[in-house]
Amino acid sequence: MEPDEHIAALDADGTLLAAAAELAGLDAPIPGCPLWKMRELLRHTGYVHRWAAGYVTHGYEEEVDRYSEDEVLRAGPGDAELLGWFRDGHAGLVRSLRSADPGLSCWSFLDAPSPLAFWARRQAHETAIHRADAESAAGDVTPFPAAFAADGIDELLVCFASRGGVRAPARRLLVRTTDTGDEWLAEVGTGITARRVGGGAGGAGGAGGADRADGIGGVDCEAAGTASELYLLLWNRLPDGGSITVSGDPALLRSWQDQVQVRWA
Repeated sequence: MEPDEHIAALDADGTLLAAAAELAGLDAPIPGCPLWKMRELLRHTGYVHRWAAGYVTHGYEEEVDRYSEDEVLRAGPGDAELLGWFRDGHAGLVRSLRSADPGLSCWSFLDAPSPLAFWARRQAHETAIHRADAESAAGDVTPFPAAFAADGIDELLVCFASRGGVRAPARRLLVRTTDTGDEWLAEVGTGITARRVGGGAGGAGGAGGADRADGIGGVDCEAAGTASELYLLLWNRLPDGGSITVSGDPALLRSWQDQVQVRWA
């Protein structure tokens, strides 16, 4: 996906997040974040949007203004102004990304073709997952477009999960989307590493093509399903497993879910 596609997704999902928050109310519990209610979700995401926009707007070359989660959740306006504050921050981030120079130079923390590609992709998926959180508190979660969800799986597996590497012994988890034909192979042990092994050309910052895994052979566990459901499952936002088909040892998938807890540190 290109940066303008990520920015469009960010714009749409932020709008849906705000609508779900307004519908559910600030006291609604967030199933995917058990310690949060809707107000904490809005404070967290609203802060992240402003934090990200700072790099894009000012071109900071080093990490700045990163507060603890407790500090973030104590900051921001009161309940009466909170939803408007979130919407303003979201709109500001979208404007910053849309007006940014493609040659922007600034700090980033995952591999990507450019800083602009990184921030557009990361904020699109940050907002998408939290949109699902807000909708789950209000009712049903709107499915994600297949190509966008596959891109999100790629970012999570190849970029986030693989940052620390893996030490033996490791077992092999194959993730396969039934609607986009993408496949990733994750080595899960003490740490995780993953790569794309089949399907599309990869997302911004993801590697395309490579060795293709043939079904379940040589793999300890395979999880197959639509890109949207796998995206939610791998982010631990699909507690009932949806219609995902799991072959082989399901304990390996549970091990993935136990290890991969992306948090604001």
